[in-house]
Amino acid sequence: MIDDDEDVLLAAKMLLKKQAHHVIIEKNPKKIPFLLNNDSYDVILLDMNFSKDITSGKEGFYWLEQILAHDPTAVVILITAFGDVEMAVRALKQGATDFILKPWQNEKLIATIATAIRLKQSYNQVDKLKKAKEMLEEQISKPFADIIGDSGSIKEVFALIDKVAKTDANVLILGENGTGKELIARAIHQRSLRKDNSFVSVDMGAITETLFESELFGHKKGAFTDAREDRPGRFELANDGTLFLDEIGNLSMSLQSKLLSALQARVVTRVGANQAIPVNIRLICATNMPLHKMVQEGTFRQDLLYRINTVEIRVPPLGERVEDIPLLAQHYLAYYAKKYHKLVNTIASEALDRLKRYAWPGNIRELQHAIERAVIMTDSATLQESDFLLSRSLTSGPANNTLNLDEVERTAIAKALQMHNGNISKAADELGLTRASLYRRMEKYGL
Repeated sequence: MIDDDEDVLLAAKMLLKKQAHHVIIEKNPKKIPFLLNNDSYDVILLDMNFSKDITSGKEGFYWLEQILAHDPTAVVILITAFGDVEMAVRALKQGATDFILKPWQNEKLIATIATAIRLKQSYNQVDKLKKAKEMLEEQISKPFADIIGDSGSIKEVFALIDKVAKTDANVLILGENGTGKELIARAIHQRSLRKDNSFVSVDMGAITETLFESELFGHKKGAFTDAREDRPGRFELANDGTLFLDEIGNLSMSLQSKLLSALQARVVTRVGANQAIPVNIRLICATNMPLHKMVQEGTFRQDLLYRINTVEIRVPPLGERVEDIPLLAQHYLAYYAKKYHKLVNTIASEALDRLKRYAWPGNIRELQHAIERAVIMTDSATLQESDFLLSRSLTSGPANNTLNLDEVERTAIAKALQMHNGNISKAADELGLTRASLYRRMEKYGL
């Protein structure tokens, strides 16, 4: 509440502190920008006249404009001792939520504020739903939502999913790159009691140290240079739903501490704000890194590992589920044939045999890309062995003794990927390349 009459402020605070968690009073309207940058408010009560002998309300309208420029969803109730119907109508037209005359009746003031708070809550809910909708649309646009397979090893994973899904137990999914860890996480969510709420996925390996808190916990407008609006973090967006933290093994020790604090307290505080926000999430994490070994080496917090792995699920690499390769290949063939409007519907038996003999260091993701490329390049209704650019060094059979530089480079890259179980960073280090350079070469050679 901003009013130049200290007696009015104190009286209002005494009344309202029984109705609200926190009441802030201020005499000087010039402090409004500071207050708005420092915290968020459900309702703002704003006096219209701050200079003696001025009853026009110009100051109130000025500060109303400033508040709404900072936050278009701000709920502002204007108060004045010199109002009339014309001024009230103007206040509402300029964005005020309501208009109250002094001296007010306590019951009327409380009822007006209660209505305004409900309006603010609806604004917050709309904003949250909008952000969640954007994320949901992004997730839906991903091509494959189901786990394909009939092998014994993948059936064991299905059994674990069924056991753990209906609980709220934290789950840690372990597996090589490209094995479908996120699909496992989505399957758990879709079978859980939270399935009607958001599934929010975060790639922890892609978040920089400086943006970690903003991405996960949210920020207030003006908290840093690019913070142009209030933004909820991923924890808030996942409230009552599932939060999936992918590549959690890539977090530095300092970020692990911040994450652990949020998970233990089940509250988050937006960057630039003071108010703690409670969150209710189901946590699923995934990594291709050996977390238990990292705990022994002192690069991953043991207490964080205990927090995130009530249940562990290991996703087998494609090499352990060779019998699933024909099913997966046909699935991707149907998808990409439709996507690229190609009349391709079968894979020759010789080609399937080669796919089954290949080591697949990039796992299902590599198979997916191999099928996509083959569909694009083929002129036939049936994919042939020659349509697949697979390294012979990773396929059981005669050794490839070529001295062709491209083949040598391709073989070296494939071996590095196999050696490091598809881990791009480690393979790039092994080859003396940057990640970007390795990605370009993988694309060039269809790896």
